[in-house]
Amino acid sequence: MIRARILVALIVLTASAHAQTRPGLDAGFEQYIAFDEPVIAMRGVHLIDGTGSESVENQTIVIQGDQILAVGAVNEVDIPESARVIDLEGHTVIPGIIGLHNHTFYTTSKRRVQLNYTAPLLYLASGVTTIRTTGSAAPYSELNLKRAVEEGTQIGPRLFVTGPYITGGSGMTYMTRLATPEDARRVVRYWAEEGVDWFKAYTLISQEELGAAIEEAHKLGIKVTGHLCSVSFTEAVALGIDNLEHGFFTNSDYDGSKDRNECPNQLEQGLLSVELDSEEVQSTFKSMIDNDVPMTSTLAVYEMYVPGRPMADQRSLDAMSSEVREEYMNTYNQIQKQQGNTTYPYAAGLFEKAQAYEYAFVEAGGLLAAGVDPTGFGGALPGFGDQRNYLLLLEAGFTPAQVIQIMTLNGAKVLGIEDTLGSVAAGKVADLVVIEGNPESNPEDISNVRYVFKDGRGYHSERLVDAVNGLVGLR
Repeated sequence: MIRARILVALIVLTASAHAQTRPGLDAGFEQYIAFDEPVIAMRGVHLIDGTGSESVENQTIVIQGDQILAVGAVNEVDIPESARVIDLEGHTVIPGIIGLHNHTFYTTSKRRVQLNYTAPLLYLASGVTTIRTTGSAAPYSELNLKRAVEEGTQIGPRLFVTGPYITGGSGMTYMTRLATPEDARRVVRYWAEEGVDWFKAYTLISQEELGAAIEEAHKLGIKVTGHLCSVSFTEAVALGIDNLEHGFFTNSDYDGSKDRNECPNQLEQGLLSVELDSEEVQSTFKSMIDNDVPMTSTLAVYEMYVPGRPMADQRSLDAMSSEVREEYMNTYNQIQKQQGNTTYPYAAGLFEKAQAYEYAFVEAGGLLAAGVDPTGFGGALPGFGDQRNYLLLLEAGFTPAQVIQIMTLNGAKVLGIEDTLGSVAAGKVADLVVIEGNPESNPEDISNVRYVFKDGRGYHSERLVDAVNGLVGLR
């Protein structure tokens, strides 16, 4: 015990020497702030630290400025006299969630809206303290939002901004349509200079265009991910891609009739016959793992297309504007009519197979991160959909500690920020989520976020949610 106290004291002293002050905030955000004292101690919490280790009970976490000073058992951590002490028995603390596929725009069956007001507040309220936007419909809007958060004129998660989607010549109208590899290089150079952090290739890009984009981006120190189809996972890995999105749903590796640079017309139906223990699946995994290419899980956005899956929860319906809620519910009800239709793209079995694919990837040694992707027809909202991913990954077979690791530290590793974020440890930035209850014993508690700490400042989750109710799809 004496040795433990000495060790904690040394950690506190060392961390104190390096602790930073919290970034300033403009006036007007006081209503959302719960804790902003120089030193804060959370006492008596159940801790899931993000590393995949087993949870521990009755812990104290001390924060100074924007850093964690000490973490340990209540009887081993000395709380400074100047600290604001928060007694949190009956609460669980996890690291701030790192969303690896978290747009700031939102779609329904009838609209696409840039949510520069509601998305940042919902992400933060849900415990998502860092996002990669992973495809931008309005890159300048996101770059300006990123600066506003950094400067304290807006509250929300820290942003890693992905440039505009880059796809083939017949892609969607809001995406960059490439005609040649030189188009790809030119687009990458321009947006790299404007300040984006990543690029995202989309379904109709050719191998030549993707290869050129990756090569140019890497010259500039920027990474590339992809929601692919015309290029398969193993083809993209061979070209040097850094991350792959959506997992099983978008991988054309297993379509034997696929032509070069062509997206199969019935990709989803073909996936139903793929055996997950087959040599071809293991070959995909080996290619990705050997080349350090992680995969991003986005189960929440695909779930809404599967007949028989539940409707969005009441708080999500409350957050939507009335028109958006009507659009969402109409589409949901239409999808339910597809139950039993074997020609429907998301027929029974595909979703469960995709969950099993992600579990098998991790079992093989792959790095899996997660994000909500608040698109589709609107059922997966910013932040709320990230929490839904927790339940869906548990359903896939992962343990609670594994899922928290996927949603936190693994995301930090993909972004290259694991030294400062992604787990609860002395010396790291104090991004923490305080959950009322225990999501290990009662998974639904993941949505009971009470406080969210970003850069050591604590926010009231409920007040942030109240600020956006009825506005998602409008602002």
